Amino acid sequence: MSLTPYSTLGRSGLRVSPFCLGTMTFGTEWGWGSDEATCGQMLDAYLAAGGNFLDTADLYTGGKSEEICGRLIRARNLRDRIVLATKFTFNADPSNPNAGGNGRKNLYRALEGSLRRLQTDYIDLYWVHVWDGTTPVEEVMASMNDLVRSGKIRYFGFSDVPAWYAARAQTIAQFAHSEPAIAFQLEYSLVERSIEREHIPAASEFGMGICPWSPLASGFLTGKYKRGETGSGRLETISSSGNPVFEKRTERNWRILDALLEAANQIGRPPAEVALKWVATQPGVTSTIIGATRMSQLESNLRALEFSIPAEIRARLDQASALDRAHPYLMFDSPPFPEMVNGKVPVLGWNC
Repeated sequence: MSLTPYSTLGRSGLRVSPFCLGTMTFGTEWGWGSDEATCGQMLDAYLAAGGNFLDTADLYTGGKSEEICGRLIRARNLRDRIVLATKFTFNADPSNPNAGGNGRKNLYRALEGSLRRLQTDYIDLYWVHVWDGTTPVEEVMASMNDLVRSGKIRYFGFSDVPAWYAARAQTIAQFAHSEPAIAFQLEYSLVERSIEREHIPAASEFGMGICPWSPLASGFLTGKYKRGETGSGRLETISSSGNPVFEKRTERNWRILDALLEAANQIGRPPAEVALKWVATQPGVTSTIIGATRMSQLESNLRALEFSIPAEIRARLDQASALDRAHPYLMFDSPPFPEMVNGKVPVLGWNC
């Protein structure tokens, strides 16, 4: 297996492998995950396959993920080889409102903590973990620009923000001649395709690569979960959080899983590999974030690049998981609207 060729991330010179190793599973503090020895084995296997992109966050396993990454990178003398990404936003002290969010005060506090835990003096890619709904986008962009210019971060990106917010941020950077974001990190899988409506077109317009998270829908698309049964592991843990984004066991998703299982059987590959391959080869996707708690899972994930999905099977997966057509796009591409705008002469545009 080989994690090549590399691609530049967005409109930048940063070269990354097609799979990024996610480290939410580094550490056992959340009741699932891997101990440090297993994490080291998985990192070694990922590197041996040609991977060079490591993604963590100050939130993951209460900071332990960053600490483990820092020790593993230092022990292997990997700092120049690895593209190291981490994230900030979530509150580190519930009694302090300025210990969370995307404001400048918390941004600098969080970055210094990540640098310390990761045992490095710079971050290659610093993610805004989520939109906080409060901090002016001008403040976020000015702060990130200052950090790039100071050398503490090399690039930055947006994770889980509205498309309009990223578009405004990129426009500010364009007219201020300041540093732009180079990437989106967003949930994307066969059961979660919402980013196709706004985020993927925005990424194309503004020069941002897309790094999908949860391409297996927290393990739902592995096929190990069955209708009417309770399971264990990450999906069971996070679905109890009360946030609807983490509840994958809906009737619609079960139907998509049925289509995936049929496709996997026809291709002769595990459903997880087919689901990963589908995401990794979608338009706009640069590097897909994979995660594992044991070596066998990681090795299977890496094998997802070894095969192709036949066109007719891909079409069936696309159809089974298709988004409902929605306003205003439903209006734009339905008769008689195109003729009302363009006349009877075909016109090729952005949606052709």
